[in-house]
Amino acid sequence: MFRLTVIYDNKASQGFTGSWGFSALIETSCETLLFDTGWDGLLLLRHMKRLNIDPEGIEKLIISHQHWDHIGGLPEVLQANPGLEVYVPASFSENLKREIEKRAILTEIKEPVEISHGIRSTGELGDKIKEQALILDTGNGSYVLTGCAHPGISTILDTASQYGKVKGILGGLHDNEEFERLRGMELIAAGHCTAHREKIKEIFPASFIDIEVGLRIDLE
Repeated sequence: MFRLTVIYDNKASQGFTGSWGFSALIETSCETLLFDTGWDGLLLLRHMKRLNIDPEGIEKLIISHQHWDHIGGLPEVLQANPGLEVYVPASFSENLKREIEKRAILTEIKEPVEISHGIRSTGELGDKIKEQALILDTGNGSYVLTGCAHPGISTILDTASQYGKVKGILGGLHDNEEFERLRGMELIAAGHCTAHREKIKEIFPASFIDIEVGLRIDLE
């Protein structure tokens, strides 16, 4: 089982602040991982405090892609937790990778690879915008966690499906219109940069969830 907590998103539940970007915490029986950092690191840390999340307890940080709304909180996270393991697409700026290496243990991702028990990166996908997503394998099917899904839903799901049945997708779905690829999903949790949120909700009302800061989901 994985517990996923949304820490940063455009939308926010009461007591939190919506801000352009995305970040989610993944808790497993083995360790705690952070996926993306939003753009405002101080806001990210405030949300963590309100959710009783200790940044020093995070073992690994995975960055989906090098856009400001996903990497903006990096300095604050690395200052709060020096020596963190950080996983970024290999296409990241060489200067940025050097700066991360000064404060953290850096791993560059090119191909699909297991990052934690039951958690695999899709590897670096896409042409113009390189991005990695995560595949969370519950042992009873998988869930895909995306930052923005720039490479396209089909590309991401084609990769994830090589490792077993995909039961759901969570995160930013950008302007993707490959709605039929979502058919049969048990969970479609859309947030951040999803352009066609209302359309997806209309087509798949039973499985759709709106992502907002403060949302906690147990994936089984």
